[in-house]
Amino acid sequence: MNLSDLDAVIHAPKRLAAMSVLAGGEHADFGFLRDHLGISDSDLSKQMNTLEHAGYVKVKKTGRGRGGATWYRITPAGRQAYRRHIAALNAIVADPARHSWRNEDEGR
Repeated sequence: MNLSDLDAVIHAPKRLAAMSVLAGGEHADFGFLRDHLGISDSDLSKQMNTLEHAGYVKVKKTGRGRGGATWYRITPAGRQAYRRHIAALNAIVADPARHSWRNEDEGR
């Protein structure tokens, strides 16, 4: 594992949380994600737009206006990137002593 295995797009906490929700199921609607993450409509739109542009989520919109709905699902590339990112995080916390960024003064 090295730091290049961490995905800067996914690493942002709100996007990581959204990817976690999407990785756990087939799809999620806008309102569910917004409420689950506890963020505003505009913030969720921004975060999901970033994930969509990276190719990590697919967006489906139905209807228009108040009757419309927006659904998100993780793409195969998104699932692969998410798994690689989580594996990198797990490696970091599982064995912190083997990482070069460790403070040399630790343990003194």
